[in-house]
Amino acid sequence: MPKQFSAIDSRLLVEAFDYQLPSDLIAQTPLLDRGASRLLVVDRQSGTLAHTAIRDLAEWLTPGDLLVANNSRVIPARLQGTRADTGGRVELLLLRQEQDGYWSALAKPSRRLRPGARIMLTPKTGFGTGLPAAAITIAERRLRGEVLVRFDDASQLTLERFGTVPLPPYISDALADEERYQTVYATEQGSAAAPTAGLHFTEELLSHLRTRGIDWAEVTLHVGLDTFRPVTVDRVADHVIHREWCSVGDDVAHRVAEVKRGGHRVVAVGTTAARALETLGRHWTSGALGGMSGLTDIFITPGFAWQVVDAMLTNFHLPKSSLIMMVSALAGLDLTRRAYAAAIAERYRFYSFGDAMLVR
Repeated sequence: MPKQFSAIDSRLLVEAFDYQLPSDLIAQTPLLDRGASRLLVVDRQSGTLAHTAIRDLAEWLTPGDLLVANNSRVIPARLQGTRADTGGRVELLLLRQEQDGYWSALAKPSRRLRPGARIMLTPKTGFGTGLPAAAITIAERRLRGEVLVRFDDASQLTLERFGTVPLPPYISDALADEERYQTVYATEQGSAAAPTAGLHFTEELLSHLRTRGIDWAEVTLHVGLDTFRPVTVDRVADHVIHREWCSVGDDVAHRVAEVKRGGHRVVAVGTTAARALETLGRHWTSGALGGMSGLTDIFITPGFAWQVVDAMLTNFHLPKSSLIMMVSALAGLDLTRRAYAAAIAERYRFYSFGDAMLVR
């Protein structure tokens, strides 16, 4: 059995990925300049740490390296409505699309929602005049407040009229411009949360990277709100990782293979791009060629045998989360702990609107 398909080390405890973060280091708003973020460079071979800026990213890459980013765009996934039968208020957070017109969602309150219940959506400010009403139907009840809903009209226009972009639970400030929670290259609608490592990129930085011989490619992974769900078990091996839909085109798969054959590095822009790329690696291991698309349940923890990703640009993640486990799988647990301690000591900004770390 290939190492990447072997069981997760049963001795690995979730507690190993805990750390204490002062609350004032949680970035509540994005910087005015996307490119002004700080960058902590973590060198896996030497174990050294370097403090720099995201605008200097090219200095830490080599011509011929391939940056691979997630081009998924955050949808207005937070919906407000009222029950058609009782008039009671309901809030829905769309998690992922399961088929045309059907979405899994978190409902609050959910206890009395039954299959067949109708919810009339409330237009957001500025979208309520002269436009037809919209409704959804509860198709199925699931565990932990999750439901399957069916839209009467599942077009993007419906989401634009009735939905707002959901921010992570640790951000309390309202966002003045929802585009600041999108990457500048986001094109594929479908995420309920942003692939935040990409928020640092500006058109100027992308152009500078190209002039320095750094290549660029894009994959798609639709990020679900499950990414914020805490790991509540004691052993990492007992955690059931969430599934997300991803796609890697044939052209990108071929470019990745060429970069690997040429001895250059594949640099994932964020954990979501890394998850898509390693799902591609699993696809290749099965004997398939070219790209892939579908749901991924890959769980990357220390001991994982990386097949595709050589380096990763990522933000700083929540304690005991599956994302910090993935970073530790690449950098090593001890070096990750040291990097996070240094970032806290130097007062880096953490989480979605925070600073970045390059593991190389």
